[in-house]
Amino acid sequence: MLVANTIRNTARLALRNGTGYLWQRSAPTNLTRTFSLGIAVRQQQDVVSVTFVRANGDKIKASGKVGDSLLDVVVNNNVDLDGFGACEGTLTCSTCHLIFKTNDYEKLPDKPGDEELDMLDLAYELTDTSRLGCQITLSKDMDGLEVHVPATINDARAA
Repeated sequence: MLVANTIRNTARLALRNGTGYLWQRSAPTNLTRTFSLGIAVRQQQDVVSVTFVRANGDKIKASGKVGDSLLDVVVNNNVDLDGFGACEGTLTCSTCHLIFKTNDYEKLPDKPGDEELDMLDLAYELTDTSRLGCQITLSKDMDGLEVHVPATINDARAA
C-alpha cells in the first residue's frame, strides 16, 4: 500500500511598488510537497497445509506456498525428518521418499518420470503410491494433504 499526502502552498507576496507603498497579493504557486510512506506490498500467497505422518503415527503439521515442493516445506519449516532431502532436490537420492494415500496420489498433476522411478527403486518401503517429495509441487487443491514418511530412508547415492 502506498499512502501519499500532498500539501499545496499559496504564498502571500509582499511587494513594494515604485511609490513606496507596501501591498500584498495572493499568488498561487505551484509549490507541491508530496510526502509518501512506502509500505511493502505483500500479496497474500496461497498457503497449503501439509501433514507428515511418521511411521510411529506422530503427525507433524507444516505449511508451504503454492509452487513449493514438499522438500521445500520440510526445509522451510524445519521439520525434523532425519536425513530427509540429503541431495537437496537434485534427484540423486531417495531420502525424500513419501507415501501418498491412493486418492491423493491419483490427483497429482504429474506422473513420476524415469529418473524419479530409478531413485524410487532404491527406496525402502516402496509402494504403488510412493513419490519423492522434491518432485511434488504444491497446488491450492492440495491443501490438507497428508503424507506418510517411511520408517527408514535409503540414500541412493550410497548404493
